[in-house]
Amino acid sequence: MKNEFQKSNRVDMMINPANRVKSIQLSQIRKMFEVCSENAINLGIGEPDFDTPLHIRQAVIESLDEGFTHYTSNKGILELREAISKKLNAENNIQKDPESIIVTVGASEALYMCAQALINKGDDVLIPDPGFLAYDAVIKISEGNPIPIPLKMENDFRMSAEDVENKITSKTKAIILNSPSNPTGSVMNRAEIKKISKLAEDNNIFIISDEIYEKITYGTKHHSPGEFTDNAIVINGFSKTYAMTGFRVAYVAARDDIIEELLKIHQYNTACASSISQKAALAAIEGPQNCVDEMVGEFKRRRDLMVGRLNEMGWECKSPEGAFYTFPYVEDSQEFISKALENEVVAVSGKAFGKAGSEHVRMSYAASYLEIESAMDRLEKINI
Repeated sequence: MKNEFQKSNRVDMMINPANRVKSIQLSQIRKMFEVCSENAINLGIGEPDFDTPLHIRQAVIESLDEGFTHYTSNKGILELREAISKKLNAENNIQKDPESIIVTVGASEALYMCAQALINKGDDVLIPDPGFLAYDAVIKISEGNPIPIPLKMENDFRMSAEDVENKITSKTKAIILNSPSNPTGSVMNRAEIKKISKLAEDNNIFIISDEIYEKITYGTKHHSPGEFTDNAIVINGFSKTYAMTGFRVAYVAARDDIIEELLKIHQYNTACASSISQKAALAAIEGPQNCVDEMVGEFKRRRDLMVGRLNEMGWECKSPEGAFYTFPYVEDSQEFISKALENEVVAVSGKAFGKAGSEHVRMSYAASYLEIESAMDRLEKINI
């Protein structure tokens, strides 16, 4: 009887969560994924539909055959960090030695590490609005204050130095940049990034730069604030570029004093990234890059299809310069989402990415060309 009574009390007991999680919600992106019917076309998830390139998969098989299945150093295997260091120097004009790099469990862990290691209770952190929903969440978990910087469609959703300067106060600790952007596909130009880097130095604030879509651009070059200031913390990885989302491997590069603090969070959170995923990442960064060019070429073909069809239907849609999302203006995003679901098309309300996105929806063209064609045919039936 005692055990049954105790069990009953446990079931009826209300959980009182920590205050730090009360103000955040579960991902609206994942929520849309879960409401999919079998016949629905999912344009809500930002995951390339391509197979991971063969040479990367082969590297995993070889590492398993060699028994490379144990802990690595906290920062990650030296060969991978050396390769990342060379890449940053050659492609981004960022000089970071391997000891200034930590291999992480995806870019998500890198963002979490930055928030936990650098943000104190009450600190302000400037974030893009619309912007990836994890930015708001990780800041709140660290008991900081996310301060949205509204981005305008007429400026192609690009953040400007003026936008940033107008939001800086004595409480500002950091700013998060994301170029190419999720959810808008905008790409910031070199001049604005350089100006924002100067603002960061003048005001002694950090830049947390999410560059996970770096390689997915269409005729526009990516630029990193890490080229201009040591106040920049560069986050990048392999998930989007090499269709490696399930490997959960990325990296963060920063000056040594910042890395030391980030490492404290990393050590007690994950210890190290997966050994075999690190070998896969090494094969990706050192191997042939024609697979990236082929995927980006196909993304561009899909982008042009989606943008063209949406504009033909009267949903104003800018042509994104990077990533694999469109962010059309639909006026009433909730009504659009509901009507789209009725026609078995899944998209994500722009409101999930911030107040400035409330009249937009995000659609991913990481789905196949044929699926996009079919989805656009279904959306033509919407009457709003």
